[in-house]
Amino acid sequence: MTFWHVLKTELSAILTNPVVVLTVFGGVIFYSFLYPLPYMQETPREQPIAVINLDNSQISLTLERMVDATPQVNVVMRLPSIADAKKALTDKQIAGFLVIPEHFHKDLLLGQSPTLAFAADASYFLVYGTIVEGISRVSATLGAQVKVNKMLIDGTPLDMASQNYSAFKLNIKPTFNPTMGYIEYVVPAVFILILQQTLVMAIGLQTGTYRTLSDQEQPTSTTLRARLCARVIIFTAFYYVLSAYYFGFSFEFLNVNHLAHMSTLLTLLLPFLLSCCFLGLWLGYLVPRRELVSIVVLVSSMPLVFLAGFVWPVETIPTPLLWVADLSPSTWAIKGFLALNQMGATWQQIAQYWSALWGLTLFWGVFAYLITKRKDRCQFTTKTP
Repeated sequence: MTFWHVLKTELSAILTNPVVVLTVFGGVIFYSFLYPLPYMQETPREQPIAVINLDNSQISLTLERMVDATPQVNVVMRLPSIADAKKALTDKQIAGFLVIPEHFHKDLLLGQSPTLAFAADASYFLVYGTIVEGISRVSATLGAQVKVNKMLIDGTPLDMASQNYSAFKLNIKPTFNPTMGYIEYVVPAVFILILQQTLVMAIGLQTGTYRTLSDQEQPTSTTLRARLCARVIIFTAFYYVLSAYYFGFSFEFLNVNHLAHMSTLLTLLLPFLLSCCFLGLWLGYLVPRRELVSIVVLVSSMPLVFLAGFVWPVETIPTPLLWVADLSPSTWAIKGFLALNQMGATWQQIAQYWSALWGLTLFWGVFAYLITKRKDRCQFTTKTP
């Protein structure tokens, strides 16, 4: 049997396996729309809050209007007490509440710094952070107005007062995430993990299916290795196309910044896809039933997200966990693709990640070869009388 015939046979086996086809094509395309959906608005807006104004002065009412005018929050209630606000927060009528203290206006006139209190459900971190950001900006703006007015009373010219009310000025310019949103920050990295997990799952399921059939057919070792090579080639070709779909259409559809040339991305993809294929082969032979492949891949997804370093700082992660994460191709691929495609790094700057991926290709290739050889020896022993 020629290798070309083996290649066609393996391709037919893959395309007639509905579980694998659904995982490869359905999973990748489905997740390309499903996962970014919660982040389409980039950041939360118009979060409902309540205000407890214990001062009721003109400037405190001005603060209320300024808070309500921010895009981050929407004042939907004005309550008389903190107890009422706590009840409204518990009943999910509001996302948080702001307390303007007594003598707010008096403290400002005396040059003191009154304290604005805010409470919210911090378990919803995006919502909590959005509300705090809106209130903080309003507080800073009002504080600047008070300082400028005081300088004007002291005889300082308006131009000088507006420029020198603070000892320093904060000038924030986002470099790699111009929108300061979550799509630019999260989606490109998670797409890499989706490619890995679906590829490992698909090739593991196909290997488990073929292993069950080979136990009955008892193929020769030459045929078995030829089919495994054909399987790696076919899945690599499939995922080159699906990766181009992610880096091309999906990024354009989501308005994700991409700076790298396609040929550079495809070059970095090769060791990433090969290492994922060998990892999937090893996993497909390791687990006793093919259904366990899906469970192992799904359970490992969330830890891999946090250990990759783009969601949680690696400095706070225990070193042994980082060693385990380095065995996953996605850890190195995420660093390489983010630097190359989102940050505009040169090839020399990401060469270490490319080398690490080739090292993982060799590592998982050896493990896949050893477990295949062991299974092949067991099958030969079983069929020998």
